[in-house]
Amino acid sequence: MKNAMRPSTLTTLGLGNVIDIFASGKLPVNTGELVDKVFGPAGQRGALVVSGANGIVGAGKVMQLGSRLEPFGIPIVALDFPGVPDGIGQQYPGLVRAFGSDSAARVMSNVVQFSYDGKSLPARLGDFNPRFLLEAIPEILEIKKAHFDIFTRTFPGIEIRSVTSGFPRSQLGVGIAHPAFPHEINKIYEIVENEPSSVTQLLWALGLIPMMVSDDWAFVLDVFFCGLTLAASRYHETSNMPYWKIDKFVRRLIGPNPFRAHDAIGAAGANFLTWSCLHHLSRHYGDLFTPSAVLEEKMTSGQNWYPLNHFRPLVDWALNDPDNQEFETRLLGPMFQMTSLMVHEKRSHMATMNAIGELCAQFTRGLPAVIRARGADASRELVERYHRLHPGAAGGAWHPEAFDAIGSPEWQQLYVNAEHDGTVGVISIGREAYNSDVNLEMNRAIDWLKAEGIERVIVTGDFHLVTQLTGADTGDFFPALEDAEMGVAIARGWSETARRLHAEFAVSVGFVNGKRALGGMLELLMHCHYLVAVDDASLGMPEVTLPVVPGMEGCHWPFRRAAKEHWPRLLSFLLEGRAVKAPQALDWLVDFAGPLEEALAAAWNTAAGNDFGLPPKTFADGALQGVADTVPPLSQAGDPGMEAGREAILANIKGSTSVPLAEALDVQARHSGDFMTTKACLSGVIGGMYKKTVKI
Repeated sequence: MKNAMRPSTLTTLGLGNVIDIFASGKLPVNTGELVDKVFGPAGQRGALVVSGANGIVGAGKVMQLGSRLEPFGIPIVALDFPGVPDGIGQQYPGLVRAFGSDSAARVMSNVVQFSYDGKSLPARLGDFNPRFLLEAIPEILEIKKAHFDIFTRTFPGIEIRSVTSGFPRSQLGVGIAHPAFPHEINKIYEIVENEPSSVTQLLWALGLIPMMVSDDWAFVLDVFFCGLTLAASRYHETSNMPYWKIDKFVRRLIGPNPFRAHDAIGAAGANFLTWSCLHHLSRHYGDLFTPSAVLEEKMTSGQNWYPLNHFRPLVDWALNDPDNQEFETRLLGPMFQMTSLMVHEKRSHMATMNAIGELCAQFTRGLPAVIRARGADASRELVERYHRLHPGAAGGAWHPEAFDAIGSPEWQQLYVNAEHDGTVGVISIGREAYNSDVNLEMNRAIDWLKAEGIERVIVTGDFHLVTQLTGADTGDFFPALEDAEMGVAIARGWSETARRLHAEFAVSVGFVNGKRALGGMLELLMHCHYLVAVDDASLGMPEVTLPVVPGMEGCHWPFRRAAKEHWPRLLSFLLEGRAVKAPQALDWLVDFAGPLEEALAAAWNTAAGNDFGLPPKTFADGALQGVADTVPPLSQAGDPGMEAGREAILANIKGSTSVPLAEALDVQARHSGDFMTTKACLSGVIGGMYKKTVKI
């Protein structure tokens, strides 16, 4: 019998639970079989057609999908009007950077470009047997519907998905696969379907991140992003604060820069899309979404909000307390209200909604996480305060009861889930970067498994919302840059959580299933008794390049796991900051590296105590002698910050390995916290981010 803290987001895609992947030793679907379902069998495969292919969205998707479908022999037909700018050509340098010139040329040789007049399809299109249309033409409903009609009449049975940013499936008559951001790098698609289809599962199997959302206007992302732009533009009308300054305050409060983002994407198109989404939302939900006058003007003119090289005064200013409270109210008030609407409508799995805010709208923390931290009553009071400033918003789309469920597992476990089958538990992490929220949820997941009587556990990425584990969320370190004790507390608290994986389970297995595991995430996983990785994963401790000192025991824990002859490798690993592929790290960091199915079997058999599990390991909890007596030759540091980072990391290694395990936690936490207030750290990557984000 399977049990879980809350439903896995994988279940929304019809792909079962994370624990099923380990128990079966394979992924829930096969890419080749899904390709056959969507495009036909080998030798008879039809084409993917991208219409509007030279636009920013269409061109990005030609590259993204073309590179993934080329090995299966699926032709990509790029369709657009004659004479439009060559958006595909503009994307090509990025393809070369990602795959190299030979592979990029091979992908492009599989792309066929056709022009059409918008009324009839090219006669030769039928030669390619179109099986799937991804539509990326302008956001005008009647034009889209006529476009679909042409394709369905000409190619009955063709699969069609629209990349629309706001029109529901009920209006379009076709399914939706809305890219979360137009370029080829972001992998998120908001999917609107009655049931998860083979198309959606194929996107997942190709390494993309489809997320199921309900059939409502503007889905989830554009309610957040367009809503934030609206709130910021209304604040401009109220305060006359310049757009660039509002961007800076928004970045400090929520994370993104709404006005700069419009300019970077292309203001003319982005302004129209934002206005269109808000216009239709306001017709259904009222004044909460009514476009502001300045947004109407920008939509009409197509002008940038401000040039990207716009002069900014050197003499800056900050908000006083009353003004700061008003800014927070005018920005967070409508955003909290919009979140209440989407929760009320059940627009998506709560973890999905939260992830869309972070991964797509680029919020520092998803709004459900922000509301959860503030609490239901305080969040409702903030919205009501906003209504006193903007009374029209109180007339509809306000669902204060939506916050009543903040204590439920769906709200409490936005990033971390736990499942078990009565014997083996699986903790799955659905956030790329470790932060204080993930730390709290990790503890709750461990507590839940212990209460369920589970003594064996696998810790892994969630196979859905994350394709890599990138380390610690450096934004959590900002308070520590001015107060070393804050840094000590973070290092101590996070390390105490990680130690539970070592101390409180009979067997624990860390599993790296994505592209990479770096920094704090790798430190978390190496606290497990065993570390298993797929063979194409990269592992790294890049802290020295930032520079910071690893705070989750990376300076002593791996030495306690490894034999003495491997200590020089670990020293180089920490002091160089270069990642290595998992097979290169065998024995001194990783206990097993292999193809996915072999890695799944190794993790499951070890956790379950089956035959063919990994052999017992030793761990040194006493003081270690001579770990850093001889430092291997290192490359040139390149800058004073990295040199200072090396010295501090080496001091931490020496200090935390020379004492017993019981004392090492405080020693390493002190080294990590103290370094954060140094000139080297303040002048580095994190210090620079802090100045841009917090120091207005």
